[in-house]
Amino acid sequence: MEKKPAIRFEGYTEDWEQRKLGEVFKEYSEKNHPELPALTIIQGGGTVKREESDRNLMYDKSNLSGYRMVRENDFIVHLRSFEGGLEKASSDGIISPAYHTFHGENVDSRFYYPYFRSHEFIKRKLIAHVYGIRDGRSIDIDGMKTIEIPYTTYEEQYKIGEYLENFDHLITLHQSNYEKLVATKNSMLDKLFPQGDAKVPAIRFEGFAGDWEKKPLGAIVIPYSDPVEVPHNGYERLGIRSHGKGVFHEYVEAGKEITTAQLHRVAAHNFIVNITFAWEHAVAVTCDSDAGKLVSHRFPQFSMADGIHDQFLKYLILDARFCHHLLLSSPGGAGRNRVLKIPEMLEYEMMIPDIEEQKQIADYLNSLDELIELYRIRIEKLKNIKAACLQGMFV
Repeated sequence: MEKKPAIRFEGYTEDWEQRKLGEVFKEYSEKNHPELPALTIIQGGGTVKREESDRNLMYDKSNLSGYRMVRENDFIVHLRSFEGGLEKASSDGIISPAYHTFHGENVDSRFYYPYFRSHEFIKRKLIAHVYGIRDGRSIDIDGMKTIEIPYTTYEEQYKIGEYLENFDHLITLHQSNYEKLVATKNSMLDKLFPQGDAKVPAIRFEGFAGDWEKKPLGAIVIPYSDPVEVPHNGYERLGIRSHGKGVFHEYVEAGKEITTAQLHRVAAHNFIVNITFAWEHAVAVTCDSDAGKLVSHRFPQFSMADGIHDQFLKYLILDARFCHHLLLSSPGGAGRNRVLKIPEMLEYEMMIPDIEEQKQIADYLNSLDELIELYRIRIEKLKNIKAACLQGMFV
């Protein structure tokens, strides 16, 4: 077995050891510390005071004598937490006797925490000590203590733990910026479009005045069709995600094509809807990269009428009232078996400004979406880099 990690900080050359978890971390059950706050676990987020959590009403504050003390950075495991691994205490406190607590001397918890929540530990090592079936499965704590875990000097643990913690801080910072931008976009979607019976939005770009005009959807889009024969040498199909999440592409291999004589070619800048799942808000506006993809007759398309900017419509159709109208226009049986009635959908009335104001609104929201996507990609890359580091820094 490899005794040295592939990635290492300069100055560290000694072999790593494999030690039993129960030797590195000792379980303890010290009680009777009423001066400490009662804690509860947030999976993947450490611990919080019970009085500050939504579980505050789920325990008897007058009877905490059985609660065990846990120190900051100690590890906590619940018998049913085999899917999430071990959690780490964010502060000193006391915790329900349903949890087992482990304390290590001369170890850096920042080093072990990502390992205890890794696929390697949970799916390859901890799972061997889970017994029972279905909802009755539990961790055999004594068995868990026999799991061999990597061990190196405290100094090297500290270096790796500090590096990974800094990585987490960077991911958290980007995640916070991402969430702020998403919140800003959602807020602006309300403020840049008239709400209720209003004829103008709450926020307006400089230079625009006058009421917006109410028009039915059927007056701003035009039915569009470009039928083609079904290819038999493979093709790319377009699908629409529910809940206004846009489109996706999927390659259909030769021999797996749809059993119909005809498909329809997608054009860019069209309004497109999945009539089977329109009630789940499966609608979108296509872009240049969607052009040429194929869809079945269940994906009708509409081009823009004069005076309508496709990027404005892309955001206009995200409105919750339009989603509700799609639901009402999609009769059907139980479950998801519903089909949209196109004429009824086209009756939906929308508030429309002149095209220059449409472009201003669309440009602003598109710029927000670009920033949101930029942060999403950065977060994904950072998580991938961290995962690669975890794989290379441990044996």
